[in-house]
Amino acid sequence: MKSFKKYLAECIGTFVLVFFACGTAAVVGCSGSDPNAAYFMTALAFGLVIVAMAYSIGNISGCHINPAVSIAMLISGKLSVVDFIGYVAAQFVGAIAGAAALIPFIGADSGLGANGLYQGDILLSLIIEVILTFVFVFAILGVTSKVENGAVAGLVIGLSLTLVHILGIAFTGTSVNPARSFGPALFVGGDALANVWVFIVAPLVGGALAALVYKFLDAKKK
Repeated sequence: MKSFKKYLAECIGTFVLVFFACGTAAVVGCSGSDPNAAYFMTALAFGLVIVAMAYSIGNISGCHINPAVSIAMLISGKLSVVDFIGYVAAQFVGAIAGAAALIPFIGADSGLGANGLYQGDILLSLIIEVILTFVFVFAILGVTSKVENGAVAGLVIGLSLTLVHILGIAFTGTSVNPARSFGPALFVGGDALANVWVFIVAPLVGGALAALVYKFLDAKKK
């Protein structure tokens, strides 16, 4: 039952992320081509969702709501293999449900906040997503490494996600989260679905690299 509650929390958290943050991107018409109000509203929406969820479900599941974060926690020894599988499955279910819930309101033709390749270039898209995810997950590992940071961790993580969106939206729309990308792409189809593997692979690589680098630095410090 305890594990089920954690998985349910992850599912709900990811649902909220996709419904509110991806929904905001679609509603305000954020294209990433021009750093206007819609651009910054979208970046802020992603950050605010993380803050809200961190203080809502953080004490239940840790509020990963992102397979890239979960793989980092697995590598760091903070998550078992069984829970990793359960978390990721729950995150994908939540993301799909969140995207599906948006359709009656804004339609799949709105794009649902789906990601896209930067100038049609797979390699550049992979590189930027690895970098963005590395920075985001690295910040998470740092702020959660000390118990005394508990009170501000959610805020720091939310602001970190806002930061990577402010830069990344112009390139790929910013994924840094395989589940967040898969949910909208599944219903949008076309290029979004054909290229979604980029936004699954790159964040997982970025998250894994962040965990390995942080583990090395932290061990050296000790």
